[in-house]
Amino acid sequence: MTILEDLAAKSQLHWSDYIVLIAYFVIVIGVGIWSSCLNRGSVGGYFLAGRNMNWVLVGASLFASNIGSGHFIGLAGSGAASGVAISIFELSAIFILLLLGWVFVPVYITSGVYTMPEYLKKRFGGERIRVYLAVLAVILYVFTKVSADLFAGAVFIEQSLGWNIWGAIIALLILAMVFTIGGGLSAVIWTDFVQVFIMIIGAFVLMVISFTRIGGYAGLEEKFLGPEAWPNFTRQYVDMVEAGQNVSDHMETYAKCGMTNQNAFHLMRRADDSSLPWPGIMFGLTISSVWYWCSDQVIVQRALAAKNLVHAKAGTVLAGSLKLLPMFIMVFPGMISRLLYPELVACADPDSCKEICGNPAGCTNIAYPLLVVKLMPNGARGLMLAVMMSALMSSLTSIFNSSSTIFTMDIWRRLRKNSSDMELMIVGRVFVLAIVAVSIAWIPIIQNISELFHYIQGITSFLAPPVCAVYVLGILWKRINEQGAFWGLMVGLVVGMIRFIWEFSYGPAPPCGEEDTRHPLIANVHYLHFGILLFGIVVIVTIVISFLTKPIDNKHLIRLTFPSRFEEGERIDIGETESTDSKPKVGVNEEGSVIPLTEINNKEEADVQEADLEGQEDVTARNASFPWYKKAIYWICGVENMTSSSHDSDKPVEEADMSIEEDPRWSRWTNFSAVVVMIAAAFVWGFYA
Repeated sequence: MTILEDLAAKSQLHWSDYIVLIAYFVIVIGVGIWSSCLNRGSVGGYFLAGRNMNWVLVGASLFASNIGSGHFIGLAGSGAASGVAISIFELSAIFILLLLGWVFVPVYITSGVYTMPEYLKKRFGGERIRVYLAVLAVILYVFTKVSADLFAGAVFIEQSLGWNIWGAIIALLILAMVFTIGGGLSAVIWTDFVQVFIMIIGAFVLMVISFTRIGGYAGLEEKFLGPEAWPNFTRQYVDMVEAGQNVSDHMETYAKCGMTNQNAFHLMRRADDSSLPWPGIMFGLTISSVWYWCSDQVIVQRALAAKNLVHAKAGTVLAGSLKLLPMFIMVFPGMISRLLYPELVACADPDSCKEICGNPAGCTNIAYPLLVVKLMPNGARGLMLAVMMSALMSSLTSIFNSSSTIFTMDIWRRLRKNSSDMELMIVGRVFVLAIVAVSIAWIPIIQNISELFHYIQGITSFLAPPVCAVYVLGILWKRINEQGAFWGLMVGLVVGMIRFIWEFSYGPAPPCGEEDTRHPLIANVHYLHFGILLFGIVVIVTIVISFLTKPIDNKHLIRLTFPSRFEEGERIDIGETESTDSKPKVGVNEEGSVIPLTEINNKEEADVQEADLEGQEDVTARNASFPWYKKAIYWICGVENMTSSSHDSDKPVEEADMSIEEDPRWSRWTNFSAVVVMIAAAFVWGFYA
């Protein structure tokens, strides 16, 4: 048993902690059940929440979908290891979020799509790009996002409370799965809204307690760079060197690993920095961020659920404002944890680290759980467990819903083109079950990954830049065509996979103090720098091939790019036949008289209403004849009022849902708020530069 496991075994939850946990589950489940009764009987309702969410819900859900338990463990751990530099991931996201609201969302809205691969189908035509990106997205969700959050949640639950890891993880997965299956995006967004408050309040309480223990921010700034943040192993080494005594080779190799970086309070590091070099931060991180925030289904789906463009923009502003918080409620507490418990968090000797947390490479990942175990009073510990559950569940429910959306709308409908709405709704729920099964099976594998953060960021830099390049070029430039986009993606995939296989064939990166024997192209070319190179290669290939092949006719690009978002006229999707009959429709009655178009439309509407009433009567009669278990399954899947022949998903998005007109007054307010948020982010960035 490691030292931390022994500590966790001795920490018992107080009765007040259980009350807080029960209250958390009652509130979240209640909100989930209530919201699941909204927008659950249609494809648009399940996958886009009826496109009726206000800006507060959209912004809270954007933040909650991004902030998983991996942030609490990863950001605090990286803060304990190297200081505030990891906060740059959160600060840069603020500017990219606004880019989503002001550049990308208007195009997505006017295109009238449910998913990102569906947008590429409309923009470029054909099926190969859409199917490739749909499969790639699902794979990335399962093996990076779900895996990372499950691992981080496992670290917290196992090391801070001593709970059985399998029981806790499976219970959380099932709970997240129930919300997603039962209510779709509406339930996910509403539960995200509740859980954001729980996360912020709990993390803020721990931050305040942590700062009071070290004398405030001044105490952190004064002590973190000094020996107070070093383990005894490192202090002993320094004392022996200063005294002129001989030190062992073992101590000479590892003792310096316990020292803090002298640039710990700076965001911008040298270009050759091994963790976060400034060119990679300024350009490579921007590329990965544009992929994640502007083209990833989990994020964009929330923005598309907004009532209109103003609410979508305001939602991105709110999410950007909330992204200022992680530096203070996650990174700084991680640094404080190192100050309070340097022997546990900052261990430098591999043998000591293995004895403490079971990982000879280091124990900085335990920084946040350790604060919870050591500092939080009775009741508050239950609150922090609820915080971690909120972070984990909000992230998982978002991934589950978005994955099922992509699989159903972009893959299943390609396999079964005549599938009904009822079939699509059921398939979407069943696919969530499949994701859960694969995620559970993946847990033993991710438990053996020591560098999880760099593993995830590395995969992102290997696979995301080509996708980012295609989206950026496709939205900004009409001349890019399907051939250029597809072969750009394929070249990017080959180059990225070569680097991925080559790098991970060496195994985990050597820990601090040990010689790096990997090839110089792997050891010296940071993954963020590689992302810049890969992005440039794909941009060049895409542009060259697009210019060597036939351009897309403008009639297929109306309102599908940023420059053409306000164009009027009917768009003819690539592959569809244009109607040759431009004359007004008229009919002839039995006497041979011409019937005006308006009368025909009125008659068609009346026929549709009559058919709907007959269909509803048929549904009621059908449901009455079903056994109780079948009624329950239909209710859970939200198809109890749907007919098996309905095809609402094949109908085009309503014209009102594709409008990007803005109320001038509210548009000015959102623009002003966006500028204020950017100034705040720039100030923090400059202060810690």
